[in-house]
Amino acid sequence: MKNGKRLFILIEAVLGTMVLIVALLMLMEKRDNGLNKISVIIPNAEDNQWAAFRYGLEMAAEDHGVEVFVVSTGAALTVEEERELIETEIRNGADAVIVKPVPGILTGEMLMEMDSRVSVILADTLEDKDQALARLPGVGPDNYEMGRAMAEEMIADYGGALEGKTIGILSQTGRFHSSAERERGFRETIQDSGAVIRWTLRSPVEEEEDGPLREQPEVDIVAAFDDDSLTEAGEYFAADGLHGAGIYGIGHSTEAAYYLDTGVIKCLVVPDEFNVGYQSLTEAVNVLSAHYYNTAPEKAVDFTVIRRDTLFTEENQELLFRMSQ
Repeated sequence: MKNGKRLFILIEAVLGTMVLIVALLMLMEKRDNGLNKISVIIPNAEDNQWAAFRYGLEMAAEDHGVEVFVVSTGAALTVEEERELIETEIRNGADAVIVKPVPGILTGEMLMEMDSRVSVILADTLEDKDQALARLPGVGPDNYEMGRAMAEEMIADYGGALEGKTIGILSQTGRFHSSAERERGFRETIQDSGAVIRWTLRSPVEEEEDGPLREQPEVDIVAAFDDDSLTEAGEYFAADGLHGAGIYGIGHSTEAAYYLDTGVIKCLVVPDEFNVGYQSLTEAVNVLSAHYYNTAPEKAVDFTVIRRDTLFTEENQELLFRMSQ
């Protein structure tokens, strides 16, 4: 009887050990193969301006052997809508979520709450992160430097000074930290140039006759701080709506490149959205495999200043290719 009991205990121990080994092997296999699913939530995700970003995600997914899913969204999201989208992806089995933080004082608190349930990576760099977001990793261009670079190109075009020149500012996403930083870099660079900012428009540009852009006074220069604003300004200018104003802007779509090629836009600053996508997904893989996310690494990607005569140079060919994917 005692021998039978000992045999039973031995068998149970062996079976328990085997179950533990299988579980460890499954865990190691998952780590070796990467994450099962990474979801991506950005505003107006299917718009052409995100082509390079999506291409970067796809290339990184292939390299790391993971599944990436870009969530279909509207052009503008509230904090609560972003929360609901993340919760839906968690229910659908997402291991990590790449997200562009929406404007709002509750955004940081919401994303930190979500990060306690699934790893969250920001598709943006936030130089002055609030305390809640300070622990989340982010990938994006140096927005302040892009605004500064655009202003310097503008000043150079006008002989080193903008004395007496009037400027109109367009920023449909002005409430986003990224756009605000671009505008800050621009304003601080031109503050002693003699230019006068005649108007600032942060609502969506519309094509109707009573749209907000049509209502603005004429200016010598238009500065656009996001792709939507830049392409809308280009379209409006093409219809002679801006009466010959010089357009400078930050954009990353083929439409923006088209308006540069046709001479509508004088200077285009292009953030490397391909690498934002690639590095964001890579960061998601690192967060769950290396477990170093508490250091909240923030990675800045490059940007390129392009003129009409440099649009099709050899060094810009790959940039244009990625924008067209």
